[in-house]
Amino acid sequence: MTYMEVNNTDVPIELLLEADPSKENVLSYLQDAWCFVAMDDMQIIGICVVTQRMNGLAEIDNISIEPSHQGLGIGTKLLRYVLKALKSKGMTRVELGTGSFGYQLTYYHRLGFRVESVAKNHFLQTYSEPIFENGIQHKDMLRLYLNLA
Repeated sequence: MTYMEVNNTDVPIELLLEADPSKENVLSYLQDAWCFVAMDDMQIIGICVVTQRMNGLAEIDNISIEPSHQGLGIGTKLLRYVLKALKSKGMTRVELGTGSFGYQLTYYHRLGFRVESVAKNHFLQTYSEPIFENGIQHKDMLRLYLNLA
């Protein structure tokens, strides 16, 4: 497995849509983003898209692993690689938004992220189609952060 930064034009949109079902959203944050990938046999199987918000602050907009490769620790290794790369780029804080329940919340907490705030009704107001996980509709978004310094 190889982890590296790539040009934002080199990432497969279909994989990003696994984590964010809105192509419009994906294209909006992808254009000015840093893109990090996990590659296996010259094939991208994981992507993390990050944008710089202001001096020292970066936001993880999307992280997605091919469904056939999930649960193997690739996402954890990719995110650790990304956090190290962001620190070397001078970032001191990383933020992200995620659902208020589900496996992804546990994933971020294991890596040290903490809850900053709750964006009530985010998924209801942002997406035209409801987003369900384990039969439960996502409504609120948790804003998480991790200090890198």
